[in-house]
Amino acid sequence: MATEVFEVGPFSIHLFGIFIGLGVLAGFYILNLEAKRKRFDKDGVFNFALYVILAAMVGARIYYVLVFNSVFYLSNPMEIFMIHQGGLSIQGGLLGGIIFAFIYLRRKELSFWGMADAFAPAIILGQAIGRVGCDVFGVPVERGIFWGVEIGNQLLHPVQIYEAILNYMLFIFIWNYRDKTKYKGELFLYYLIGFSINRGVVEFFRVNLIFMGIFTVAHITSLVIIFLAVSVLIYIRKKGQSIEEREIDAIKKEEKLRDTLIVLGMIILSIFIYYGIY
Repeated sequence: MATEVFEVGPFSIHLFGIFIGLGVLAGFYILNLEAKRKRFDKDGVFNFALYVILAAMVGARIYYVLVFNSVFYLSNPMEIFMIHQGGLSIQGGLLGGIIFAFIYLRRKELSFWGMADAFAPAIILGQAIGRVGCDVFGVPVERGIFWGVEIGNQLLHPVQIYEAILNYMLFIFIWNYRDKTKYKGELFLYYLIGFSINRGVVEFFRVNLIFMGIFTVAHITSLVIIFLAVSVLIYIRKKGQSIEEREIDAIKKEEKLRDTLIVLGMIILSIFIYYGIY
């Protein structure tokens, strides 16, 4: 059940929606910084980002409908459009956004990999913030473990904060590594690999559709993404387009240290907010 914060007329504003909104705003801020550093057209990047968000939402819904509850939605097709009731897959959102971006940028004759690198840190920071407000909890945890959360007289794994912390840490790596990449697309592929690992770890503490044994559908999706990302990474290192020094501005060590400390502060704040709510 989604945590309702307040109502505006007939509409209910939920906690998850608020944190998704905050994540999107933070993502746009980071994307603006990267677009400026890479000397992209900021207005063009902003408009493109809006299209990608819409495509990601469609992909997230389609993936959820097809993979997680296809029988129900085939019997109740109108329910497919009731996204306010929940039912979005972040992995499906990634696939939808990537497919749309590839087709769109190819038609515009723009570099997909160069744009993907600019989006990578924005996406993972947005995911980290958005996950804090998610209402999908983990499996029961043994009593006496102090970090569990009490929901419905059960002590559960706080998987939202697990994933949020892992994503924040991945953001720190990507943000500090973004001026060290040698090939276009390298940073985005690191993001795909890192996020898939994060999701795979967290899946062991969640209740989700089982594929086989202890492995869920999300585990299999993560493995496929990692395999494809590593394969493409190997390919672009052999035949990819190199990044020339004049294409981007360097980043000072002092700036990296400052930004790292800010994100560590965000992790602490997120933990306090999460446990303050639950």
